[in-house]
Amino acid sequence: MPTTRETILTALHARLSALSANALRSDVLPERVPPDGLLIFRDGEPGEPEVTLSPLRYHYQHRAEIEAVVQGADRDAAFDALCTSIGTAIAADRTLGGLCDWIEAESPRSVDLPVEGAPSLKAAVIPVILHYTTTDPLA
Repeated sequence: MPTTRETILTALHARLSALSANALRSDVLPERVPPDGLLIFRDGEPGEPEVTLSPLRYHYQHRAEIEAVVQGADRDAAFDALCTSIGTAIAADRTLGGLCDWIEAESPRSVDLPVEGAPSLKAAVIPVILHYTTTDPLA
């Protein structure tokens, strides 16, 4: 049976996979970026939990990351559309069907990456904070 953390991460990746961009999980940047863009979901770090006693609970603010990448002549508009679609997907259900307490994305930190012999890439890391509670750090 998967842990609470893995269940939440899998659900968020599934939500991202429903977007028009190709969504990978913990993968490397491929040689070619699909026309609709590319998302690479990174599991990130759960961080130190706040602990409550009686009953024992571990409250996490898990920091995951989404790497968003687009390429092409109109990459600024494509990047904006991709970021908007991520925000809409997260806002549609901020608890992932009750799996976690809250999900919130932070502003993207974008960069332009030159590619020799091809149009440059526009990429960003979008931090996503997942608030959830477990009964055990390994559960």
